[in-house]
Amino acid sequence: MRPLRVGIIGVGQISQREHLAHYDKHEDAEIVAVCDIDEPRLCEMADKYQVPHRYTDFRKLLERDDLDAVDVCLHNNFHAPVAIAALQSGKHVYCEKPIAGSYADGKAMVDAARETGKHLHIQLGKIFELETWAAKAIIDEGRLGELYHARSSGFRRRGRPYVDGYGSMPFVQQEVAGGGALFDMGVYNISQMLFLLGNPTVERVSGKIYQKLPMEKKRREASGYNVEELGLGFVKFNNDATLDIFESWAVHLPGLDGNSIVGTQGGIRLSPFSYHTTVADMDMNGSFDLNAVAFRWGAIREHWPAYESPVRHWVSALQGQVELIPTAELALHTMLISEGIYLSDRMGREVSAEEIEQHSVSTGAPL
Repeated sequence: MRPLRVGIIGVGQISQREHLAHYDKHEDAEIVAVCDIDEPRLCEMADKYQVPHRYTDFRKLLERDDLDAVDVCLHNNFHAPVAIAALQSGKHVYCEKPIAGSYADGKAMVDAARETGKHLHIQLGKIFELETWAAKAIIDEGRLGELYHARSSGFRRRGRPYVDGYGSMPFVQQEVAGGGALFDMGVYNISQMLFLLGNPTVERVSGKIYQKLPMEKKRREASGYNVEELGLGFVKFNNDATLDIFESWAVHLPGLDGNSIVGTQGGIRLSPFSYHTTVADMDMNGSFDLNAVAFRWGAIREHWPAYESPVRHWVSALQGQVELIPTAELALHTMLISEGIYLSDRMGREVSAEEIEQHSVSTGAPL
């Protein structure tokens, strides 16, 4: 089986940390071409990873007929136009999170994948954490009973991109990023909970967003910071289950309890991983040796490495070793929830999934 031949569009921070490095280490993948409008950075990364072909125009990269897949590592509002063009050029597409800058654009990407018969995979890193698979194993055995509530929470005490010293200005510009903490961090936590809940259909969303904490004046002015630092939400699904959301870039708290999911027979906290139930009319809190199970699953489960990271899963799925987890659908539902929080905040009331879809508009940046 020959290596998967990949072209990467965007070689910035996330590409360097999560994409280029992972492909470079994967024995079944080969980076054939890279593209970025920042030519010095493009050349630096191409030289570092010994990539033979480099482009400053993504359209030229898409003209290549020797690529199996394209990896899109751009800012959020560029995801849809580039990913759709790649799908229409006959390439499978792996795209950074969130799926796009709006639900409308995300749906257009999913529709394009369906119409072209190509795979679309979104980088939802928490789904591939060991804690997620441990929780899923417990759920699949029926140890939680009927699932009825989950909590999605992400925390930074003061970690707003750029204004607090980390990351670049586009992360806090709605025109480029589409959203703030919900799009940057919330996508990981919300999608993890949707995956464990079985990706139920969203019925209604209520939410509120805040940008309250002070920030350094010059950096605020330079960045044009206009996204949320705190996103709060409550979601009702069609199966009577619910989800509450607390996603913070900046808040005066020492920390949060993390993601959790509860059912009629037990509950799980994802980090640190713990299981809670009742035995002989006594409340029981249990812990697990995840290091031991990681070793055992790695030794006895066929293709287990395919579930250890988004890139490994992507390569293994395209080579026919495993079925692709529907990350695009999970990411699209995550976007529906996030956009529902924004719409609820604007309208000052709970909103239906139909309203969210009707109000969603394309934010795809012109190319």
